[in-house]
Parts: sequence; structure tokens; C-alpha cells
Amino acid sequence: MDELITRFAGLYAEVGLTQLVVLAVTVIVVAAGVIVGRRWYLNRPGTGGSTRHIVTDAIAVIAPYLAGLVIVGAAQAWFASRGRHGDWLDIAWTLLALLALIRLLAFVLRLSLGPGTRIMAWELRVTLIVWALIATQLLGWWDAIVTGLDSIGLSKGAARITIWSVMKALATVTIFVVVSVWVARWIDRRVSSIQELAPSTRIGIGKFAYAFLIALGVLLGLQSSGVDLTALTVFSGAIGLGLGFGLQAIAANFVSGFVLLIDRSIKPGDVISFTGTTGTSTTGFGWVEELRGRHIVIRDRDGVATLVPNQNVITNPLINWSYGHPRVRLRLPVRIGYQDDVELALYLLLQAAEHPRILRDPPAVTRLLEFADYGMEIELRFWIGDPAEGVNNVRSDVNRRIWALFRENGITIPPAQREIRILEGGKSASALA
Repeated sequence: MDELITRFAGLYAEVGLTQLVVLAVTVIVVAAGVIVGRRWYLNRPGTGGSTRHIVTDAIAVIAPYLAGLVIVGAAQAWFASRGRHGDWLDIAWTLLALLALIRLLAFVLRLSLGPGTRIMAWELRVTLIVWALIATQLLGWWDAIVTGLDSIGLSKGAARITIWSVMKALATVTIFVVVSVWVARWIDRRVSSIQELAPSTRIGIGKFAYAFLIALGVLLGLQSSGVDLTALTVFSGAIGLGLGFGLQAIAANFVSGFVLLIDRSIKPGDVISFTGTTGTSTTGFGWVEELRGRHIVIRDRDGVATLVPNQNVITNPLINWSYGHPRVRLRLPVRIGYQDDVELALYLLLQAAEHPRILRDPPAVTRLLEFADYGMEIELRFWIGDPAEGVNNVRSDVNRRIWALFRENGITIPPAQREIRILEGGKSASALA
């Protein structure tokens, strides 16, 4: 306790009460502004890439540091007006200006990497880490810190691993990965602006650029930090063995994802259904919302997103309602009684096909298919040109129209019936007839 009091007394004698108060107020103001601005910055309701949003975000992230610079600058002016010089205020102003500059550069770097809450959450952490490293260099503490960290480590033969070497390797790899991500996103934006390429091809090129450049960045970062890459041959063999056994399904999904992107059989916005029956079946009906490396995202009419592995899409049959021309034919089977006028029933089916979504060319047709046990099987066939707007809704509208027309004209839809006769004793069915 006495040692702590002695250190505080020495600091008070060196700095002075006024400078300590100014520094404490500056720290409180900057910290409070950063906390409040960070909460608003991460949880604000409106997001976007407009100039207004960017300027508002920049003001929110830089305003606390500017307020701190104003406080320290005013204190420096007050000291100068009285012929006094505040050394600690000068150091604080330099460090605070450096912190504001690094924070602004981190914000600009985040804008170049694109939107993302996760990247936004890491902005302040990266800023403080970089600022702490540069601040130690400006204050003259860098060499002592490096020497201390480099003295703690493990030695095996001629190789020595220290805390400093690990931190330097992590920092180098991080820098290379960030640069790789920035280049990959730039390539992705450039490719996405080429309208001559199909959407699936653009997505495939972007994902390949991400995977290739990030892997290249990691390798270059490891090599720049002094790691011998020839030692990684053992790990590559282990990875190959793992892919052959436990990771083959994951590898198959990634390969299938690239195949889907290249052959353009499925693309975002397509309407698909997982079923082996064509025509009127809509089992698994939904929209392709996104193509990912391991799966595709399909959202149905209930708003539920289903993640389907790419391998399942490649190996199992599915119906792509948007592939090729958008026209599809629907079939509505109907049963009528033998006492009904079949020609009138077929005519009424054509009348029921007068729907705004049903195409006139080719026209709707009716067919008498079968004389079944319980009645005559007839069918209405028609084409629609917008299956993405729904199939069952058209079927429902036409079925309701058929029911109304049949009731108005006395056409019956007989249910399935069976007659059960119970025989007594040894009498035969022919004797009771």
C-alpha cells in the first residue's frame, strides 16, 4: 500500500493535478462516447450503402475521439496562455489523434470489405490492437516489450518458439488474409457487374476467388512469418486421409456446389420441387434463395428456409419449374356419373378454364380417359406461363369453378361405392339373385 501511495505521489508531482484531471475527463468522455456510439452503430434500425448512411456512420465512430481532442487541445491552449507547458497533454493529444486516425482507417477498410455485422463488431478491437502497438513504439516501450516476449518460449534442437514469434506469425497471417479478402471482394463486385455472365457463373467465380485467395493469403502469411512450408506435407497427407474417410461427404457437397454453379441448371430465383412426378405435383415446392458452398437455401410459401445439401440436388431427381421456357401444363382429373351428359361435362370444363393466368395458346383441352367402376374419368388440361407465382392457387380456382358449373347444370361427381351382400346358410349368390 505504501509503495502504491509513493508511486501515485511521484506521478502527481511529475504530471500535476490539472493535467491528471484533464486526462481523466478525456478518458471518461471518449470511453462513454465510444460505448454509446458503438451500441447505436451496431444496432441501428436503418442500414444501407448510401452516402448519407456512410457519413452518419463515420460521424458516430469518430465523434468521441474528436471530442477528446477538443478537450485536450483546450487544456493545452489554457496552459500556453499562462506560460506553462503540459508534456503529458502533448503526449495524450498525439496518442488520441493516432487513435482517431486508425479508427477512421479501420472504418474505411470495413466499407471496402462490404457490409457485415461481424466485421463491424471487430472494427474497434482491431483499432485498439493496432493503436497499442504503434503507441508502444512512440513511447519507446517497443524494444523492451519485444525482448520480454521473445525471452519466453520453448526450444527444441535448433528451433525455438517464443510468444513473440507466435504473435508475429498470427499478425502476418491476419494481414495477408485481410488483403486476400479485400481483393476477393473486389473481384466479386467486378464479376457481379458483368451482366453478360449468368448469375450462377458469377456466384461460382466469386466463391472460387474467395477460397483460392484466402488459402493463398494463409500460405504467403506463414511463409513471410518464417514458417517452413515443407513441414506441411505431413498435414496435407493427413487431410487427404481424412477426406477419404470422414470428410468425403463434406468434400462431395463442395464439389457438387461448384458443379451446380458451373452447369447453371439451378440458379437463385428458380422455382423447384423435390418429387419424381411431373405435371400437377408440387411436393417440396419452393424458391432457390441462395447457392452456398455446402448447400442451397430453398424457401417455401410458408417462409421456411430448407437447407438442402448440394450432393442431394445432384444425385436426386427434382423439377425445376423455371428451367428453359416457363410454361407448364396442369392436369385436373374429374369423375362424373354414367347418367350425366359427358359432352356437356367436357364443355363445362372448358368454361372453367377461363382464368387470367391460363394461356390461350396452346388452348385448354378436355379428354374422356376411362370408363371406370364408379363413373367416367374425364380430365381438363391447360397451360400456365408463370409457375413461380404458384401452381396450387390456379388449380384451386379452376376446381372451384368446375364445382360451381357442375352444380348449376346438374352434373354429379359420384363417390366410390361398394355393395356388400350377406348370404344365409348354404344358399348361393345366384339363387338369391
